[in-house]
Amino acid sequence: MRRLLLVLCAAALGLLTGIGPASAAAPPEFGTDWHDPVTAAPPVATPGTTSCQATVAQTEFRDYTPYKGTYLPPKGCGDRWNKVVLRLEGAVAGRQYDRLGYLRIGGVEVLRTSTPEPSPEGITWKVEKDVTRYAPTLRERQPVEMLIGNLVNETYTGVIKVKVTLTFYKAEGRTEPARTPDKVLTLDGAHHEGAAYEGKLTTPANSERIVAEVYATGSGGGCEEFWYLTVPDAAPYSCKAKDGPYREVRVSVDGRLAGIAAPFPTVWTGGWSNPFLWYVIPGPRAFDVRPLEYDLTPFAGQLNDGKPHTVAVSVAGVPEGQSGWSTPVNVLVWQDAGSDRVTGALTTHREGTPANATTYEAGDRHRLTSDGGHALTVAGHVNTSHGRVTTTVSREVTGTSTHRWTDGESVDALKARWTDDEKVTVAGRGPATTTAGHRVYTMDGETSVGAGDRLRTVMTMGDRADSLTLRAGERVGWSRMDDTYTGDAAYNQNVPREQRHATGVSRERYRLQGPGACYDHTLATAQGELTEDRHRC
Repeated sequence: MRRLLLVLCAAALGLLTGIGPASAAAPPEFGTDWHDPVTAAPPVATPGTTSCQATVAQTEFRDYTPYKGTYLPPKGCGDRWNKVVLRLEGAVAGRQYDRLGYLRIGGVEVLRTSTPEPSPEGITWKVEKDVTRYAPTLRERQPVEMLIGNLVNETYTGVIKVKVTLTFYKAEGRTEPARTPDKVLTLDGAHHEGAAYEGKLTTPANSERIVAEVYATGSGGGCEEFWYLTVPDAAPYSCKAKDGPYREVRVSVDGRLAGIAAPFPTVWTGGWSNPFLWYVIPGPRAFDVRPLEYDLTPFAGQLNDGKPHTVAVSVAGVPEGQSGWSTPVNVLVWQDAGSDRVTGALTTHREGTPANATTYEAGDRHRLTSDGGHALTVAGHVNTSHGRVTTTVSREVTGTSTHRWTDGESVDALKARWTDDEKVTVAGRGPATTTAGHRVYTMDGETSVGAGDRLRTVMTMGDRADSLTLRAGERVGWSRMDDTYTGDAAYNQNVPREQRHATGVSRERYRLQGPGACYDHTLATAQGELTEDRHRC
C-alpha cells in the first residue's frame, strides 16, 4: 500500500509524466512522422535512496538470433534493496511489423514485451517495470538471453535497437528492504508441445508459500493472435478453432488441476488490420505483458518432498496439437526460516464443470455467440515453525462474446467481456486474512472496408481490477484500477504510402485509487500528434 501512495502522490504533483506538453493542433492526416509512443499508466514509484545501475542488454535485433550476455550485480548498493526497476529504451525507423520479445535473466523471464510500428523517420519508446520480486535471482552473476524476433530486408527495413538497464535502490535510512520471495525457480526440462508447456519443479523442503506466474501470450501471426475472433468449423470465417473463441490458461501439478485464469486479450500495435490506431498510444499491456498469477500454496505439502514434480500449463480452447501460445513459467517461493522441513497436505479440491457453448446464426451478418466459464477451489495446510497455516484459493473465470461479420469479412465486429474473480484466505494463529480480486477485460471493436477500399477500425478496450483485503473481517486495504482505451482510424488500402490519407484519433484514461490517494491520467491523439496530456489528481 505504501508503494501505491508513493506512485499516486508523485504523479499528482506532475513529476512523473516523462513527456512534454500536448500539441495545440493536429494535422489533417498522418504524415511521415508522428509522436513517440506513450501510455497513461503510472511510472514506478522509487524511494529517495542511493541507487546503482546495471546494463543488462544493449543490442540490435535484425533476425531471430537471441542476444546472449552476462548480468553482474551492481556495486555500491549491496544486496538489500527497497526497489528494483527495469527500464527498456527502444528505437526503430523505416518500415517494420510489430514484434514480440522476452528478456530472461538466469532463466527467469523478467519481461515479456512487444514493439511499436515505426514511422519512416523513426521513433523511440520506453518501458518501465517493477521487478523487485526477482531480487533473489539478481543478487548473483547470471546469464542473460533476450530476443525480439525480427526480419530485415529491402522491404522491412526497421532494425530494432534496445538498451535494458536495472536500477537498484538501496534500503537505507528509514527505508526497509522490500519483502520478496526467497527463491525464484524455473521448470527443469521445460518444453512446449503445441499450446502446452511442461517441466519439472523441485521446491525447497521448507517452502511455506508458492506462487506460479505465467507470461501467456497468443503468438504473433496465425489465428491464435486473435483467439477471441475464432469460430467453430461450421461457421464461414477465416480463423477456425473447434471449440470457438473461449480460452482459459490452466496450471496443473502432477496432472491435477491447480489453477485457472482468464488471459488478457492483448492487441499488438499492428492489430485489427490498422496500425494507425496504435502508433502513439498502444493498447493496454502491449509493451508490458503482465503474468497471470496462481497461488499454489495449497500444494506445498505435496511439493516439499524433495522430489521433482510435473508442472504443466495448457490453454483450453486451442485445437489439439496446434501451437500459437507461449506460456513460460516462473515459480516464486517463500521459505520458513525457522524450519528445515515444512509438511502439509491438500485438503480440498473442488472443480466446477467447464462450460463452453457457441451458437452460430447465418445471415447478411453472420453471428456467433460464445459463453464459457469455469470454477475451481483448492485448499491445503502447511505445518510451519509458527504453527499450522491453511490457504484456500477460490477462482472463477468467464468469457462471453458476440461476433458479427459479413461475407468476405468486409465488416468484422466483436463485443466481448471476460471476468476473473479470485479469493485467497490465509488462516493461522492470528486473524484470518482474505484478499479478493475482481478483474474485468472488455473489447468492443469493428473493422469495415468501404468505398475506395478504405479500411476503418473503431475500438474500445477496458482493463479493470478491484482488490480488497480483509483481516478478521475488517477492511485493511483496497485498490481500484481502470485503464480504458478508445480509438478510430482509417486509411486507403493497397496504395503507396503517400496515397493512404490516413486519419486516426485515440484516447487512454488510466485511473488508480487507493486509501487517501488518486491517480488519473488522460492522453489523446489525432493524426499522430499528442493533443491532450492531463492529470486530474
